[in-house]
Amino acid sequence: MDSTGRCLGLGTAGSGNPVASGVESVALALGAAVRQATTSAGLMPASIGGAAVAMAGASSVPLAASPEHPFISAGLSAAGVDAPFVIESDLLAMFCSGSSELDGYGLVAGTGSAAIRVRDGEVKAVSDGTGWLLGDEGSGFWIGHHVVRAVVADLDGRGPSTGLTPLVLSRLGIDDTHETRRSSLARLAETVYDMRPVHLARLAPVAFTVGDDAVAVAIVEGASQALAHTLGTVLDDGVDGPLVLGGSVLLHQATVAAAVETSFRRQGGSGVVRVADGVAGAAVLALRHWGVAVDPAVFARIEASLAALRKL
Repeated sequence: MDSTGRCLGLGTAGSGNPVASGVESVALALGAAVRQATTSAGLMPASIGGAAVAMAGASSVPLAASPEHPFISAGLSAAGVDAPFVIESDLLAMFCSGSSELDGYGLVAGTGSAAIRVRDGEVKAVSDGTGWLLGDEGSGFWIGHHVVRAVVADLDGRGPSTGLTPLVLSRLGIDDTHETRRSSLARLAETVYDMRPVHLARLAPVAFTVGDDAVAVAIVEGASQALAHTLGTVLDDGVDGPLVLGGSVLLHQATVAAAVETSFRRQGGSGVVRVADGVAGAAVLALRHWGVAVDPAVFARIEASLAALRKL
């Protein structure tokens, strides 16, 4: 993009999370995305004056610029970019994708979940985001984990019968037509334990497609309450701003998003925005870092030009 906020080129690649994917994989993905962006913009990579890398797992790497970030430097260099860069939180980028306001709140619920309070353009409070083992309540993983546990309880008799069971078995490639419940359970356990735990998030959609099933309804309600609680822990009377929602659970599951919005408004909040990703926010953060004031006009230019690039 240029200094007015006009987006000139866009690139996409694989995972940018060094914790989940490893630093070598991130370097390759970053390089590929940057090459696409500069090529589509018709720019020489050497003309880039600065960059903002808004990444998941940002807290796991040092905050200073290179050479403390050799994998980021390697990714940029592979794309021909030799410019200073800053590391930013993906949660802050998500918030900045939804509003040019300097104060407000963000809540993401995809594979993981977390809430932030933003003041003066910086993250001042974070709740959850501690990963599948320690938290991420209400996230896609959380829902998928509860779904598969409910199926196990159905198969071994510890829990009620649920329509989730045949759907989950089918999704995992387990044909229970000629299987006993015990053999189905054994195959389910073997399959799940062979998976990376975080991949249980892939079972989350089942909770929303099973129909009027008491077990599924309870799981969805539990996720909604968990996310509303996480958001509530970062609310502050001194911060009056929009709530930006992101992540597949909040973008594609209307019942969960509605419950979170209702809770937010009951506590005095107003103005809810949904965003697909943090690309526009990364642009905002880059401009701000290099001294450009991102007012509503500049923000609108970022949104409009980015939307045009996405259509190409």
